[in-house]
Amino acid sequence: MEWEAPAVVLDIRPHGEGGVIATLLTEDHGRHAGLAKGGASRGQSALWQPGNLVEARWVARLPEQLGALSAELVHPAAALAMEDPLALAALRSACAVAESALPEREAHPRIFHGLVAFIATLARGTELALPDLVRWEADLLADLGYGLDFSACAVTGSREDLAFVSPRSARAVSATAAGEWRDRLLPLPAFLLGQGPSGPLDWAAGLRLTGHFLARDVYGVHNRGLPAARDLLTDRVTALVSPPEPV
Repeated sequence: MEWEAPAVVLDIRPHGEGGVIATLLTEDHGRHAGLAKGGASRGQSALWQPGNLVEARWVARLPEQLGALSAELVHPAAALAMEDPLALAALRSACAVAESALPEREAHPRIFHGLVAFIATLARGTELALPDLVRWEADLLADLGYGLDFSACAVTGSREDLAFVSPRSARAVSATAAGEWRDRLLPLPAFLLGQGPSGPLDWAAGLRLTGHFLARDVYGVHNRGLPAARDLLTDRVTALVSPPEPV
């Protein structure tokens, strides 16, 4: 058994002397792990970094085996993000969510292509990439059967003035219909409706929105919390909105 495919490195774990078990995301094979012999060596360690785009090859005698991985680097996303703490946090968050939320060896082509697109946009700047990351998380929720509904107000049926999302039903609510309940609703950033530019306040609202449903519907059913990398990203974006006061 073997396959070759473009892939995103999601996670690595040390294995034996100098090896790593690498988890990748591919279009047709989904989240897929394999043993990269020598993956922790000086010559290969830069290759097997979460967020990197690689051309991977997996080989095993039987399909259910762990198998052996080898790869060639296509785009060194991890190294490019290293000098920008926010970009690195966003990259690690996306990889951690994909690694922990997606079923093993189950194809999710939309999620693969969305992750690749996010990584490509990240190279152009976090202000462009962070909205893509939130949209990607919303797509991931939908692929897993927990889609958010922004088509119309859950109360009035109106398609206008959508400003909130119900934390229970995951449906949009208009600003008018929210009324006295607005403090109990989740803000809906305009960029998720394809409207206007965005900034740190919108990114924070988007991460809070998708994070709520990821925590409840994806991780909560397994009694797990959001990945630490996802929480770190939220903290970094929140700090942009409310920077700490000088001591």
